[in-house]
Amino acid sequence: MKHQRMATVYLIALGAFALGMASYVIAGLVPMVVSDFGVSVAKAGQLVTAFTLAYGIGSPVFVALLPAHKQRLGLLVALAIFTIANLVSALVTTYTALVITRIFAGVGAGVYLAMGIAASAAVVPKDKRGQALALIMGGMASGTVLGVPAGLMIAEQLGWASTMWLIAILGLISMIGLAVKLPALPASETSTLREKLTIIKDMRVTLILTVSLLAAISSLGLYTYIAPIMANEGFGGVSNITPWLWVWGIGGVAGSFLIGPIADRVSGPKLVAAIMLMLTVSLAALPFTAGINAWLAMVPIAIWGAVGWALQVPQNNQLISARERIGGGNVAVALNESALYLGSAIGAAAGGLIFAFQLGGWALPFAAASVAGLGLLLQLIALKSASILNNPDAAHCGPSSR
Repeated sequence: MKHQRMATVYLIALGAFALGMASYVIAGLVPMVVSDFGVSVAKAGQLVTAFTLAYGIGSPVFVALLPAHKQRLGLLVALAIFTIANLVSALVTTYTALVITRIFAGVGAGVYLAMGIAASAAVVPKDKRGQALALIMGGMASGTVLGVPAGLMIAEQLGWASTMWLIAILGLISMIGLAVKLPALPASETSTLREKLTIIKDMRVTLILTVSLLAAISSLGLYTYIAPIMANEGFGGVSNITPWLWVWGIGGVAGSFLIGPIADRVSGPKLVAAIMLMLTVSLAALPFTAGINAWLAMVPIAIWGAVGWALQVPQNNQLISARERIGGGNVAVALNESALYLGSAIGAAAGGLIFAFQLGGWALPFAAASVAGLGLLLQLIALKSASILNNPDAAHCGPSSR
């Protein structure tokens, strides 16, 4: 039984690998799409927007619409939609059709990851939940760091459609395996769509989502502009950013996998506070290390990648635990994924404004560190409040406390 449970987690992680690859590889395929469909670069870039908006906005709604007793079926259908959409992406002959397929792929991906995280937590013992979630996030990180370059290499040799075929094949393998191995999942609480989406009123959930949002604004927003930042003469004048991107990505894969055992031993709120502290310090340290030597900047970049990806393991674990007795854990996880995509968009927009106003290369890393610091402060306040609530005697002294 134990081996079957872990096989299920590995198969979900394989699907997450395909998802990570699909999420980011299109950006690298834009020149090929421009050539094949005769559209502008700006228009081809909207394929990424179509996928991310469908993922971030559609996933919590569709997860909430799933019938309470159809959780297993919902996961498999979401993976099927994702797989078929990528398959059709490789076959379409018009740009409009390609946009439509990316929308379906985005919805399928978002629903699948949220359901997959919830399913992984459900099939393993509670004391192994952190390791299971780490495998899922590690799969997604690996799909981004390893899958995207591999997909681009294949596309250069066989055409961009071959990458879509590869993603579809990985999704199909995961889907067939899960159809055989995935056990029945516990039914969620029966409630209306409005009731499910009012989960945001749960202050514990709102806090976790806010910290995720701030982390994404700082981490993913800065990542968007890492190339022009490192190209600045004050940061070493790097002309080829690839080695630094690899360091960030490898750090992300390592952090995603290594955080699992730690998440099973350290309380979620404390672990998140430690991660947010490391994120804040690494972002603030980037200008100083790069100013000394561009290669030295790889140290904070590696830490930034590691903690940025690792954060979502304790975050999702907390969300599932917070809603365990009252239901809605899968919706909370879907909302968390939406917070990440929204944070990425806000961070990219804010970074663009900083560049537009020519505030200098140092401004963006410090702005990102400040946002991460705000998330750390919020987490510390929450920790202090939880400590007082759990130990009211610590908040005051007097006869009544004896």
